[in-house]
Amino acid sequence: MSNKEINDPIEILTELEGDVTVPKNVRSIIKSIIKNLKEEAEISTKVSKALNDLDEIADDVNLQAYTRTQIWNVVSLLEKINKEG
Repeated sequence: MSNKEINDPIEILTELEGDVTVPKNVRSIIKSIIKNLKEEAEISTKVSKALNDLDEIADDVNLQAYTRTQIWNVVSLLEKINKEG
């Protein structure tokens, strides 16, 4: 797995973390996901944890449609990485 593959979801999540329209509780979880993805650990473990966290926040009723779409995009990227790994 290349560094670029894991950096793509991190970039999207970083944008979401800085978006003031995203609820604070969701931004907090996103910050945690980014930290998790940057850690030195087995990729499948990091991706699985991130997917679980993203699944939890994707159901948040306070999310705007654009934000939810971005989260689903990150989920797709991470699932692709998980299958390749």
